[in-house]
Amino acid sequence: MSNVSEKMTGGQALVAALEAHGTTTVFGIPGTHNLPVYSALAHSGIRHVLTRHEQGAGFAADGWARAGGSPGVCLTTTGPAVLNAATAVAQAYSDSVPVLLVSPGMPLRHPAAGNGFLHEVKDQRAALAAVVARSDRVTSVEEIPLAVAHAFATMTGGRPRPVHLEIPLDLLDETAPVRIAAPLAMPVSLPDPAALAAAARLLTQAQRPLIVAGGGAAGAAAELRQLAERLGAPVVTTANGKGVLPDAHPLAIGAGLHHAAVRALAAGSDVILAVGTELAPADLWYGPLEPGGPLIRIDVDAKATTANAVPDVAVVADAAAALSVLLGQLRPLPPGPARAATERAATARAGLQADARTEGNRWLGLTAALAGALGPEGVFAGDSTMACYYGALSNLPAHRPRSFLYPTGLGTLGYGLPAAIGAKLARPDAPVVALHGDGGLMFTVAELAAAAALRLPLPVVVVDNGGYGEIRAEMADRDDPVHAVELPAPDFVTLARSLGCHGVRAADAAAVAAALPAALATDRPTLIHVPESGAH
Repeated sequence: MSNVSEKMTGGQALVAALEAHGTTTVFGIPGTHNLPVYSALAHSGIRHVLTRHEQGAGFAADGWARAGGSPGVCLTTTGPAVLNAATAVAQAYSDSVPVLLVSPGMPLRHPAAGNGFLHEVKDQRAALAAVVARSDRVTSVEEIPLAVAHAFATMTGGRPRPVHLEIPLDLLDETAPVRIAAPLAMPVSLPDPAALAAAARLLTQAQRPLIVAGGGAAGAAAELRQLAERLGAPVVTTANGKGVLPDAHPLAIGAGLHHAAVRALAAGSDVILAVGTELAPADLWYGPLEPGGPLIRIDVDAKATTANAVPDVAVVADAAAALSVLLGQLRPLPPGPARAATERAATARAGLQADARTEGNRWLGLTAALAGALGPEGVFAGDSTMACYYGALSNLPAHRPRSFLYPTGLGTLGYGLPAAIGAKLARPDAPVVALHGDGGLMFTVAELAAAAALRLPLPVVVVDNGGYGEIRAEMADRDDPVHAVELPAPDFVTLARSLGCHGVRAADAAAVAAALPAALATDRPTLIHVPESGAH
């Protein structure tokens, strides 16, 4: 960056700083208090994507980050707008996704007790601080580029998580000499040699090792594959780790830590290596894994190495760096043990697949249709819906990391469609498909209009079970009165068409399979409405 200061408004300083950090796309909605930023955006090289709700903007920024691997940026105005986006950044925090949420705040000299200013919130920054890694408020125009640099450093150094940046609205039009800060070069977190040596000793002695890979292993896919092959270790993944090892690999077991076959595999393993995962209840569902031997954990976040299970060896480091060093301390398997490892993996994979087919039986035809349409390069964006967590999670094959987007930890509804918009913009050449239930779609259905305006060839498959099916089942399981869960269905096809999209009805999975190729090749989104009875 230049050492020369240049006079800029606060809005210009923000946009220039975003450009300096490689931002090419921003998701948001203009409002009275952020207009100086929009003025600067109009004269920049950054593309602005206009969503229909700030929650949709936040989810789209999340989808951009997950699919593309670089921070997503969401821009809102004050008060209700930034609070609308709070759910999205809370989801990003839960799943370790780098999203920068930028909003104006009350003026610098705003009364501490408030005075009824438009969009006034009692403590907007504190509200966001409760759901993100950091929420910072600047106090001068000169500070804005530094705050952006610090935000990107937080998001890209160590565990990726969202950041909120608040700029007092009077600073956005104020002019001052500004120097744009260059991106901060963040060091790679290297492993402690003693901890890694202890891990290597356990793995060298192992006869039946197992690797559990989470979202934190997404940037270490090559190293993880090599290590699995060197150890002869089967690999099972969390939802966010899905695709870190392609499902076609002979050591790949699949995704879904909750399956009985995975629990049996863990109990029969003499060493478990967990990489980039909290071993969270949101992945395990039915209680913690019970390892049959020592547990080794590798994570860039020190706290995560002891979350939910205290390990015998903890390695606090970047996953790729740790696995790379570990590879140098392990010898390749001889042919005999390598064949035995492949056979062990095949048995475990067959067990998981049997569990998954039983659990997801109602959606197997739909999952097969999605797999055929997505192919090896596709990106799946799922909502928190039964068709996803029972159907697609363990039955939809994954071929690469960052290809299965799902709101695991927070489990919010409405994620799939806007996340798919962000993913498609981040990876325009990849086929992208969203999967929703009828209840969850209604949370963010307006984003069909945003996707139509962008002319995205985006299939949105809606499995209609007439309401909140999971909650209906839980009420019945408790022997409670089943009520407040039925949703009279709108005419989804007509609704989609009214928002500028194509809309088709698919009576069964075969009709979905027939509709998907056309939907991926057209000039706008296509909503494919399928009754759950037809998803077999």
